[in-house]
Amino acid sequence: MRQPRFAILALTLLCASVATSASAPIITKTYSYFDIRGVTGSDLERELSKNGPLLDKTGIRHPGATKIKLGGSVDYRSSSGRCRVLDAKVTLETHLTLPRWKDRDRAEPETVMIWDTLSSDIKRHEERHAEIARQHARKLEKALESLRPERTCQQMEVRVEAVSKTIIDAHAADQQRFDRTEAASFERRMLRMLRFKVKKHNNRS
Repeated sequence: MRQPRFAILALTLLCASVATSASAPIITKTYSYFDIRGVTGSDLERELSKNGPLLDKTGIRHPGATKIKLGGSVDYRSSSGRCRVLDAKVTLETHLTLPRWKDRDRAEPETVMIWDTLSSDIKRHEERHAEIARQHARKLEKALESLRPERTCQQMEVRVEAVSKTIIDAHAADQQRFDRTEAASFERRMLRMLRFKVKKHNNRS
């Protein structure tokens, strides 16, 4: 029986529970927070730029981040002149870093409303990165388990690496596409959410 480990992908993207079951990836998700202080919109903007997670790829701090590690192993064995996959296990670790405002109780209601809107959008953005990773982890495990027998286990190893690379590359492309789409619609999205909150607040008054 062979048990190679295929490529591990580690990404930090803009932007704890464990779920396990038969024929499903082993997925973990954890959270950490960085504190920001201040009572005005300018304070919050400055603190996010100063204390947000620093992405090695861009060298820029961001209001949130999702770190992803995708990996696993494949068991296969040669029998009756063919090499067959016996089991494939994909692992996915996601770690979300989010902001936490320490001076909320001292701020004006308008600033609190803006912060609630912004922080909610940051969390939604990072959770979506984690969900994209989950989708590709499931695709990867299914693809590996569905591999047809090869004549030799050396050929199987090459096939496992090729399939893994294809899905990992597709995952990275989907994450980058999501970031581009989100960046392009940020201002429009924030204005829409703020208008909704203002209208909801006025209806309650």
